[in-house]
Amino acid sequence: MLGVFLDAASLGEDVDLQPVVQQLSEVSIWPQTKPEQVVERIAAAQVVLVNKVRLGEAELAQARHLKLICVLATGMNNIDLEAAARLGIEVHNVRGYGTESVAQHSLMLLLALATRLPLYQKSLLAGDWQKSAQFCLMQHKTTQLAGKTLLLVGRGELGQRVAELAQALGMQVVFAARTDDSHAGDASFQALLPQADAVSFHCPLTPATTHLLDADLLAQAKPSLLVVNTARGGIVDEQAALNALRRGQIAGLAMDVLTTEPPVQGHPLLEALDEELNLIMTPHSAWISPEARQNILGLTAKQLAAWQAQNKEFD
Repeated sequence: MLGVFLDAASLGEDVDLQPVVQQLSEVSIWPQTKPEQVVERIAAAQVVLVNKVRLGEAELAQARHLKLICVLATGMNNIDLEAAARLGIEVHNVRGYGTESVAQHSLMLLLALATRLPLYQKSLLAGDWQKSAQFCLMQHKTTQLAGKTLLLVGRGELGQRVAELAQALGMQVVFAARTDDSHAGDASFQALLPQADAVSFHCPLTPATTHLLDADLLAQAKPSLLVVNTARGGIVDEQAALNALRRGQIAGLAMDVLTTEPPVQGHPLLEALDEELNLIMTPHSAWISPEARQNILGLTAKQLAAWQAQNKEFD
């Protein structure tokens, strides 16, 4: 079975590609692939391995031999799924590979916001401690998370793990109803947010979740609200959230994702890092532990083996 890996560098240089390579009779591995290189590189492939390279209808239509796309991530918004289905191309993704890594990162962001770490770091750099008349600084009001309410958006494996970690800190956890109303017993995000002390997002970006947290809802939030997004850029209205933080409508904002990545043209949130705000930005790094990245390859190898078992003509 002939395969091509279009953007192997997206998983880093410290992972072992062998679990996937061993499932293919021949594979071409490219560190990166530019849009104009896609058609040529997938032309003879029966299997395409991809993380973030876009595969639209125009590219897929010219891949005459392509039978399977393995997305080495959970999100599949870079694949034209409707076109793939029409062309008889199966698309598989991986889930649950980074649960521990992303949950850890989410709690780190929440704890850092609660302790006003960005603000105290700025105070230290300004020499405030050295100039202090007493032994400590306390000009930034911190938050004790025990007893506070964490609102979680996303009840999957990751959301459940974040809930466990938050409960270990003594937090009360509530889940918002899914946007498809499949959890009828849960209240809506809109109804729950005004009572929340913190909110963390662990859901996909869909039309229903785009700008789920917007200016109108931010205006209804507690001024002590801490906002964490490690899910997808666009779930939080980024400019509205920054405006709310500047106005004191919320107390902290931590984002690991942006609507456009990488932010090559800059971004208001990045520019605001110099301001006196309880603001944290991380570069879409919640998932990048070596364990999580290697797990992606292991899960993908299992998918390839299972697919070949069902499609023996492509062995």
